[in-house]
Amino acid sequence: MDPIQPVATPLSGRVILSQDWVRVSFLHWRVSSDVVAPLLPPGTRPDELDGSSWVGLIAFRMERFTLVPGPALPYIGDFPEINVRLYTVDDEGRRGVLFRSLEASRVLTVLGARTVMNVPYQWARMSIRRSDDAIDYRSTRLTGDRPSSRIVVRPTRQAVVDDPLADFLTARWGMHTVLRGRTRFVPNEHEPWPLRRASLVSLDDELVAAGGLPGVASRPPDSVLYSPGVHARFAMPQ
Repeated sequence: MDPIQPVATPLSGRVILSQDWVRVSFLHWRVSSDVVAPLLPPGTRPDELDGSSWVGLIAFRMERFTLVPGPALPYIGDFPEINVRLYTVDDEGRRGVLFRSLEASRVLTVLGARTVMNVPYQWARMSIRRSDDAIDYRSTRLTGDRPSSRIVVRPTRQAVVDDPLADFLTARWGMHTVLRGRTRFVPNEHEPWPLRRASLVSLDDELVAAGGLPGVASRPPDSVLYSPGVHARFAMPQ
């Protein structure tokens, strides 16, 4: 398998969505691919680095969600999000992410994403607060067993440069999802992530376990990164 490309290939299909991801914290744990494989859709397998797959817990704020070519959507296009994701590669060699869950505080956005893209968004009560030099993300799902998460991360000023693991975890140019019974790849593009090292102040998370990965978030993450954000665009599913 070729190494991850930190720069996106320009989108070839029609752009359908754009959005900004800001104040992004990435928490990742190394896991066995045998744990991940049963959770993936047909035609994909766990993507690995150094013989391991990875589980991500990603917290950020979504802004300026836009259905292209329309304007940014007020209110419903601006909200906190926390997602649990895995790393996939398909039979054509396309590397992406698979979302196990995505918490969001706008119920219309949740319903729309689930209906159109079959992406497992969940309605939640959420907040993002800055306390001194740390960022505090909180979420409680409003349906089902109501799993919650609180993540407090302290970004540093240390830039991440020439780091194969950081590229593997963040330079992902698409997602896999199942549409009408078939596994599809939805490509995206954005500028290279401006990444910094970060430290985990505290974590109390039930979302990773609720996503089918019990015990993972009970141990310290193997990687903690932060980015002020990027502007992303998505094309039609392939």
